[in-house]
Amino acid sequence: MIWFHLIVVLAFIIIGARLGGIGIGLAGGAGVLVLAVTGLHTTATKDVPWSVIGIIMPVICAVAALQVAGGMDHLVHLTEVLLRRHPKQINYLAPFVTYMLSLLCGTGHTAYSVIPVIVDVAKERGIRPSRPLAIAVVASQVAVAASPISAAMVALAAAMTPLNVGYLQCLAITIPTTFIGCFVGAIVSSRQGCELRDDPVYQERLAKGLVRPSVASADVDYTPQRSAVPSLLLFMLALVLVVTYATLTSKELGIIAEPPMDSTAAIMAIMLTTAALICVVAKKPAGAIAEQGTFRAGMTAAICIMGLAWLGNMFVNNYLEQIQAALAGPLQAQPWLAAVFFYFAAPLMFSHAATTTAFMPLMVHLGLPAIALVASYPAVANYYLLPNYPTTVAAMEMDDTGSTRVGKFVLAHPFVIPGTVAIIVTVALGFLLGAVLI
Repeated sequence: MIWFHLIVVLAFIIIGARLGGIGIGLAGGAGVLVLAVTGLHTTATKDVPWSVIGIIMPVICAVAALQVAGGMDHLVHLTEVLLRRHPKQINYLAPFVTYMLSLLCGTGHTAYSVIPVIVDVAKERGIRPSRPLAIAVVASQVAVAASPISAAMVALAAAMTPLNVGYLQCLAITIPTTFIGCFVGAIVSSRQGCELRDDPVYQERLAKGLVRPSVASADVDYTPQRSAVPSLLLFMLALVLVVTYATLTSKELGIIAEPPMDSTAAIMAIMLTTAALICVVAKKPAGAIAEQGTFRAGMTAAICIMGLAWLGNMFVNNYLEQIQAALAGPLQAQPWLAAVFFYFAAPLMFSHAATTTAFMPLMVHLGLPAIALVASYPAVANYYLLPNYPTTVAAMEMDDTGSTRVGKFVLAHPFVIPGTVAIIVTVALGFLLGAVLI
């Protein structure tokens, strides 16, 4: 029955991908029902990743509160000023700013507000927009894997606990390796495709009047809300508190031997408190949080993770012995194959956290070394392989020059090569750094 149930899992993942948005999670729940009716067993406490969902909800509340207070708009404005002041370096600054935004906020959806600026600045300098856009979108997703407040990072740290690898070690490896990996990806992306003036698609669109003129400078009339800077400072302080608490309570340092709560609970409590404080300081109603686009995107992600991870965990937990027998040998002989596994699983799962939650504990059960698992983990950021993830689609739609497009076959698009290079470099560096820190 394992093959039948595997087909069921894949079928509902594909159905979810076709439904899109929250439908991904809804299809996962439907798949759980089919698995249960056809003989598999599940319990909500065991198979549903409540801790991961619990991280997403408070973090998204804090990010949405930041948006209500104007802090997110101010952050985007500062990003726009940086890009416009150094337009010649757009191929490298674009991924830098999307990386930092995702690292700080724990979600790649922050890239939406920056994509139009990247397109505009690139056109202004006659640079092919697909070059900075491709790696900027990739960086926005790779950074989520390294974010201190992302659900995926918490899922990784939880899975690594039996191997005596802590939250701080995971951060110390993933942050520098993903940053360097994205930089190398930017070098590759900056050399992709012909020059914009030589692109026949661009010339055709230009002749038809489909290319909008670029804006020469940032909005000179922009004035931040009075609460923008204070809210941004509160959010930054919350990030510092999260990492500080994890440091003080880590088993590696042992400064606080018996902490009142673990790092996961601390992130939840700190982020909920931060959201409340931002609303108080900004004098904004807390109800406005639920009206923000970031909140809706985050809650959608929580449902998607719930459905997909439940579906994947149910299958894995019911067939753990068979899966171990089939995969243990090859993966133990070549531990780097874990990165290949994550690389191809991520586009199907549509979530860093869902992929990590569903498969990282399995890799631990298979007896793979901790170094290989932490090094391979960033491959869960492979959302760009299939051009159907929201940020990828947004980049293609917002690039009115037509340079960011899918070619004759589904993988012929500008995200694949720089993204794959970024992940290969990240994983390779992870093995090197992991040997020192683990």
